[in-house]
Amino acid sequence: QAQLVESGGGSVQPGGSLRLYCAASGYTYSIYYMGWFRQAPGKEREGVAGFYTTGGGTYYHESVKGRFTISQDIAKNTLYLEMNSLKPEDTAMYYCAAARDFSDWYLARGNWGQGTQVTVSS
Repeated sequence: QAQLVESGGGSVQPGGSLRLYCAASGYTYSIYYMGWFRQAPGKEREGVAGFYTTGGGTYYHESVKGRFTISQDIAKNTLYLEMNSLKPEDTAMYYCAAARDFSDWYLARGNWGQGTQVTVSS
């Protein structure tokens, strides 16, 4: 059964950095659109960053462009989100998600992990 497990969240001061990890297992297909969503209390869920596991189709939310970088280690079946220059408005639960294509991923129709909390505060 397909499973996504996130880790790496925590508390950091504004301007700091964090790296999130998403370990994937049980996927039988090699082509997926994978990425990260976030949801803050009282706010709607939003796609943060994603790409096709074969490369291409990279997406970043406008608010994180130039600060966040999505990457993967295929050998380790792990997805990463490098977050730099963090702002208080980046505070949210971050979720790893996978779907067969960008449209399904963007509409949150794929598989999700349990989430990891990121808190940016002084």
